[in-house]
Amino acid sequence: MTEPREVVVVRRPGRALSARDGLAELLAAYHLRTQEEKGEAVAGVDGLPDRYRAEITDPQVAFARDEVLLASIGGTVAGCLVVAAPVDGRSEVKRLWTAPEFRGLGIARRLVGAALAHAEESGLRAVRLSVWQWRAGAIALYERLGFTVTGSWDERDRLVCMERPVRAERHCG
Repeated sequence: MTEPREVVVVRRPGRALSARDGLAELLAAYHLRTQEEKGEAVAGVDGLPDRYRAEITDPQVAFARDEVLLASIGGTVAGCLVVAAPVDGRSEVKRLWTAPEFRGLGIARRLVGAALAHAEESGLRAVRLSVWQWRAGAIALYERLGFTVTGSWDERDRLVCMERPVRAERHCG
């Protein structure tokens, strides 16, 4: 059996992103898949809504105030996650995506873990996220990582809002 290759997660301020970091390709795949799942498939990036297309064409501007986490395996970018600039002591996880050929290797778990560590280092009290209700696998992952469903802050239908305190409660044995 082949040894799994190491997953490396790097954190970059959005304003420091480069066109060569692989983020644009991951975002394109994420948005195209999401549009398809919503029943609004488009042929390519040019068919995406303006706000999504802007993230792909210029992530440095779109995420200038945010932190971007990139996971790679063997030098190949395999996943991403955006940690939105904090508001009211909370950060928000957005755009979690693992390239299909790298799924099942714990990349999403590592990215969320890095986002939680970043929030703790920043002195934040909670991390929140929203996920489409049909993404049962993602919801199950978030629940395993301590996120719970909370009241919605987003008006879109079929969106599940979740939150987790940065410091999970520790149980004494």
